[in-house]
Amino acid sequence: MPTIFWIQSGACSGDTMSFLNANDPNLNQFFDLYSIQLLWHPSLSPISEKEFEQLIEDIKNEKIPLDIFCVEGSILTGPEETGMFDTFLGRPKMEVVRELCEKANLVLAVGTCSSFGGIPAAPPNPTDAVGLQWFKDEPDGLFELDWRSKSGYPVINLAGCPVHPNTIVQTMLYHLTGQKIELDHLNRPKLFYNSLIHQGCSRNEYHEFDIEDENFGGRGCLFFNQGCEGPKTLGTCNLTLWNEKNSKPRAGVPCFGCTASNFPKDKNLFKTKKLGDIPAELPLGVNRANYLAYKGLAKSATPQRLKEREVDV
Repeated sequence: MPTIFWIQSGACSGDTMSFLNANDPNLNQFFDLYSIQLLWHPSLSPISEKEFEQLIEDIKNEKIPLDIFCVEGSILTGPEETGMFDTFLGRPKMEVVRELCEKANLVLAVGTCSSFGGIPAAPPNPTDAVGLQWFKDEPDGLFELDWRSKSGYPVINLAGCPVHPNTIVQTMLYHLTGQKIELDHLNRPKLFYNSLIHQGCSRNEYHEFDIEDENFGGRGCLFFNQGCEGPKTLGTCNLTLWNEKNSKPRAGVPCFGCTASNFPKDKNLFKTKKLGDIPAELPLGVNRANYLAYKGLAKSATPQRLKEREVDV
């Protein structure tokens, strides 16, 4: 019977709340159909502190096998690399995490915090927060970049603030059913981090013809003026909708780029920084000179239905 252990470090429980909303499959199907034993989850496991401590000892002593170890939240290494900002029974939790990682067949960093440091690692980073193998886009986490779990994988980073629930359960199922998990350069599964948030956005046509809104509540694109990171950020938010209904850009809120290793950026989330009249950061892989030429041509070819905001979003 496969086993899963889920621990929280410097976390807000956002990824837990996301996990509870999985629907492809839902959690009942996930645990029942695949005969998975949940050893521990902080929101789902009603065991005493003593039983919890014994469970950890049994895993460390290999009396209980650990197939998938999920870490939610940044690893708090301060003060002065002692880890005592975040403790378990008087011990630095980062040491407990380290010990359990060594026993797991697969380690998942669930969310951007455990992947890259996330919000707790934002300047001035008072708790010295890092990810499991990365700090932002640098390989400077709890483990060295060449660390591997028993199955031969590095820590698999399921980035997002929070990560989409189906990304969590489907990554687990890929492993449990023996399928290979292809990873990108930041050790995120390519299956979920190989397309831009911009793809599938219902405002896409407005973007193509440079129809941008100055104020919120309209139908135009949010990239040019309102801070949207969708054309620069990899993820599935507009392809696998949240609650099967929506995404932030579809609802009129800019993408904050929460799956990126450098999230959160030191910027106004609702305003696009510009160089002159052009965004300082262009869509992923786009040349500035070509972008200027393209935008000029696109604007001159804009259909009247878009100019009049007739296309619904």
